[in-house]
Amino acid sequence: MEIRYSADDVRYQRMNADELRSSFLIDNLFQKDEITLLYSDIDRVIVGSASPVTQKLTLSSAEELAAEYFTQRREIGVINVGGRGRITVDGNEFRLENLDGLYIGRGNHVIEFETADQSSPALFYFLSYPAHSDLPTVHIERAKVESVHLGSQDEANERTIRKYIHPGGAQSCQLVMGCTELAKGSIWNTMPVHTHERRMEVYLYIDVPDKAVVFHFMGKPSETRHIVVRNRQAVISPSWSIHSGAGTSNYTFVWGMGGENQEFGDMQHSDMAILK
Repeated sequence: MEIRYSADDVRYQRMNADELRSSFLIDNLFQKDEITLLYSDIDRVIVGSASPVTQKLTLSSAEELAAEYFTQRREIGVINVGGRGRITVDGNEFRLENLDGLYIGRGNHVIEFETADQSSPALFYFLSYPAHSDLPTVHIERAKVESVHLGSQDEANERTIRKYIHPGGAQSCQLVMGCTELAKGSIWNTMPVHTHERRMEVYLYIDVPDKAVVFHFMGKPSETRHIVVRNRQAVISPSWSIHSGAGTSNYTFVWGMGGENQEFGDMQHSDMAILK
């Protein structure tokens, strides 16, 4: 498990491109037949991936957690960004199609990931936060989640927001998770920009074409920076930072938050006039 201490709201302003990437970008997810874990000091989130191809993968605890098993004191939100797969939680099997999700509550001892078809392997992306109570494991079907259509072609931000884990959907202790799909011809996400003073957020960019990139904007509204992001790479966003992006093509991103509350609308909008 990698331990990541990200820069604060002063130090990031003096960083070059490589330093910003090493502090906020996660570019080693989805390694074949491996589980990849990154532990961030920001709200103690763990960003992970499981990429079973030729074998079943079991999620184990790590020395850094000082726990007998991974979810002894944690909850997990999973979204499958690959082909069909299966997750078994304490003997209960859940089949996940592309962009289906799974909430795994605290107290589950054995969590296993499998691919249904090796020619199109599952790619399980997950976030984990500390949990204060036990909640049931819930299978989340993409076609059945709450969806909101926003934006327009004129503003190049037509998109569909799908909410998976939230107070009106799958219940959790603090995790809020979902995905946003941009329509063809749209490139902007989260513009006008905002921050979340009471929680942090992680973006995973997917469905980015091979020769395309996304320019992810971060930092204080009056002191912005950018990180060039490619397919299946994630960005850590502290509470003080904006998190917006513009791509050279349309794309999808998985978002996940944890912190003081679970109110989707709890955000601090920034005046576009102060952006620099």
